[in-house]
Amino acid sequence: MAAKLLSLLLTLLALGQTVLTSYVDGMSLGGYLFLVNRDYAIGADYVPNDLTRPRVRGGGEATLLRRDAALALEEMFAAAEEEGLYLSAVSGYRSYGQQAAIHERKVQRVGKKQALRVSAPAGCSEHQLGLAMDLGTRKDTSLTEAFGKTPEGQWVAENCWRFGFIIRYKAEWEDVTGYAYEPWHIRYVGREHAQRIFQMDIPFEYYIAQVRAAYWAFGNEGENAP
Repeated sequence: MAAKLLSLLLTLLALGQTVLTSYVDGMSLGGYLFLVNRDYAIGADYVPNDLTRPRVRGGGEATLLRRDAALALEEMFAAAEEEGLYLSAVSGYRSYGQQAAIHERKVQRVGKKQALRVSAPAGCSEHQLGLAMDLGTRKDTSLTEAFGKTPEGQWVAENCWRFGFIIRYKAEWEDVTGYAYEPWHIRYVGREHAQRIFQMDIPFEYYIAQVRAAYWAFGNEGENAP
């Protein structure tokens, strides 16, 4: 992992200050690189201003995404169908209040410690960004680890980067992400970043840390750094 991170850092440094500055701009709340987890939370009043209903199987009010992510999802679904694979959109944007209710129900069912492994507290969910989508198949939308073993789940794991998405929570990354394996949860970061993250096979947290490190290496540490 250390070798991968050093390689990524050197690659980022080679991109130059202008590119890195644009990356850092993308780490703002309105950008596609904004990191959300239990350490970096979103305010209760944040609602994306470009939420769109993707025209895909399962698409409805529960599957809104930001416009670019929605268009990318449509492309991904179409590409999967060309190979005889049929995905379903299950859950996209969730408000702060919706996430609070979901998390509380989980706490009541399994206890706080276990709930934190499988459900984000309000303000700590990527779904509030409008950049995350939970996926199922045409026959099963139950959101279980079994999705990762289906032809559709395996295709998503190998191909979602082509459309700007990453698999956010891999089993081997739980110590970093804080969440259990979720093969159904994809996060939009844009095609360039998704390709790099896929090729390096590193958690999003590590990728963001390397972008910051490269940016600061150019002498920009300070008030503009995220």
